[in-house]
Amino acid sequence: MKKRTLVSWSSGKDSAWALHLIRQDPRIELVGLFTVMNQKYNRVSMHATRWEMLEQQAGAAGLPLQTIHLPDPCTIEQSDAIMRQFVTESASKGIACIVFGDLFLEDIRRYRENQLRGTGIEPLFPLWGIPTRELAVQMLSAGLEAYVSSVDLKKLPARLAGRKWSRALLAEFPQDCDPCGENGEIHTVVIGGPMFRNTVPVSVGEVVERDGFAYADIIPMN
Repeated sequence: MKKRTLVSWSSGKDSAWALHLIRQDPRIELVGLFTVMNQKYNRVSMHATRWEMLEQQAGAAGLPLQTIHLPDPCTIEQSDAIMRQFVTESASKGIACIVFGDLFLEDIRRYRENQLRGTGIEPLFPLWGIPTRELAVQMLSAGLEAYVSSVDLKKLPARLAGRKWSRALLAEFPQDCDPCGENGEIHTVVIGGPMFRNTVPVSVGEVVERDGFAYADIIPMN
């Protein structure tokens, strides 16, 4: 029997590539995406992705989308309680696995594993341990398209916000910046690639600087 599986959908390139890879596993039955959103702004935290963009992405992926809203501000205890409730409900509906797009941060992986321990739901990490420069080339060569939606200004300049994630962009990264942004250098919004049935047309709106980050508004045109 195939394992009913959800994908933790950040709206960015890594979760999109995790979706692409897990679709190739014959043991998996993908049943949906879920996204954690900031209740105050109705956007994905850090990625700053609009709800309308998430809708377009889910449609292009051909999967239903669930959203989990966290208050702002939100304590770790509040966040954990909300996520526990979601996991409990998912387990009761027969979900066997949740897919995450994490690459190499051990503390994040341990946190996810601890969240799911004892719930009957298995965490899956299809991108884990792939060298990130190699991974970036794989994604771009396969036609993944994404825009940079946020930039950590301690690590990279604001002018990169709103740019297409590309080989040309990566050439501008300092050596100590991860090409996939796994240390928080950038976050992205994916608009196309082999995980989608169609490309989502977008325009790049205003870029604002707030709390040490530059955020670009990636706006779906449909």
